[in-house]
Amino acid sequence: MDLEFLSALAAPAESKVVLVVLDGVGGLAGEDGETSLEAARSPNLDEVAREGVCGFHDPVAPGITPGSGPAHIGLFGYDPIRYVIGRGVLDTAGTDFVFQAGDLAARLNFATLAADGTIADRRAGRIPDEEGRRVVGKLQQVGEIDGVQVLVQHVKEYRAAAVFRGRKLDGRLCDSDPQKTGLAPLEVAPLEERPGEEARDAARLANAFIARSREILAGEPKANFVMMRGFDVYEPLPDFCALYKWRAVAVAAYPMYKGVSRLAGMRVIEEGQSTQEEEFDLVERELPEADFVFLHIKKTDSAGEDGDFDKKVSVIEHFDTLLPRLLALKPDVLCITGDHSTPCRLKSHSWHPVPLCIRAPATARRDACGAFGETAFLQGGLGRVHSTEVLPLLLAHAGRLMKYGA
Repeated sequence: MDLEFLSALAAPAESKVVLVVLDGVGGLAGEDGETSLEAARSPNLDEVAREGVCGFHDPVAPGITPGSGPAHIGLFGYDPIRYVIGRGVLDTAGTDFVFQAGDLAARLNFATLAADGTIADRRAGRIPDEEGRRVVGKLQQVGEIDGVQVLVQHVKEYRAAAVFRGRKLDGRLCDSDPQKTGLAPLEVAPLEERPGEEARDAARLANAFIARSREILAGEPKANFVMMRGFDVYEPLPDFCALYKWRAVAVAAYPMYKGVSRLAGMRVIEEGQSTQEEEFDLVERELPEADFVFLHIKKTDSAGEDGDFDKKVSVIEHFDTLLPRLLALKPDVLCITGDHSTPCRLKSHSWHPVPLCIRAPATARRDACGAFGETAFLQGGLGRVHSTEVLPLLLAHAGRLMKYGA
């Protein structure tokens, strides 16, 4: 969808829109022949499905497995192929770090390096926030490499970010994370076959930072190494609030999702929320003074990546018990979906289309879906749409799009 075209049709209104993203909610059938959504006892989600119109969305394109960044960018109406943002910028933007033009950011994963130089644990035992902050404090002594300032920012748990400032650099670099344990970390290198000096310079700085970090963290029992991924130079997205003439608020627990919301120009709530209950508290507080609220639920994805089917079911069931609080707010449009699918069987993101339901009592044409799940949604009235088509549908159901043409 062309942003200028859609923005020209957008009109202010009194309606309220809530977009709920159950991260990685889509799945594949388990041993009993049901997905996590279908196995969950979720009477409230089922009722929303019966009252709404259902289907699926493709985050990027059929067959393409999306990262979390592109998946959310698409749901917010931006073309995820045109607006490519590295994980380093997304994660860092989710903290209180203040970017400057030209900053090159990379996500850091603290990891455990074995004696033979291979990666023993890609997440350093999922160290908690307090340990992550302590280790970041040690890395901040790096300070500068070859005349370039190196700023290290804690993000969450075992995640951090490194920002290189003071020289024009190219972020088109490969990750150092081999993506599997038992393998040696990779060397950061330019992605292009004939890279320019700015990319070669950036790769040299990144590898020098990794080497220096290894020296500093040598005595750490778990976080004795860093892996770098998602390099990118900072650039904000077109302003989501100005485009659609509304007040938008983001409620999320994890920095990456706060980051993509902040880059889009949403007001991001940061009060240390970590549980679904705390997130619902904030939605109840913020919706009266907002037109659009984005609510992100993370643990469905975490359970999928861990291959824990029962845990994913439990997270969905927990959300379902809280859903009446959201329904009591009576948003004009409620959309419940995921950013991508994370089947427990695969323990990773996948290309499978993502369940999508829009409940808009005044305008939605109900379909035959009687339950909230992948099999039921095959009968849905929405069919299968692209993620960038979700936002125009929400705007239309909210009475926020003018007629096109005479």
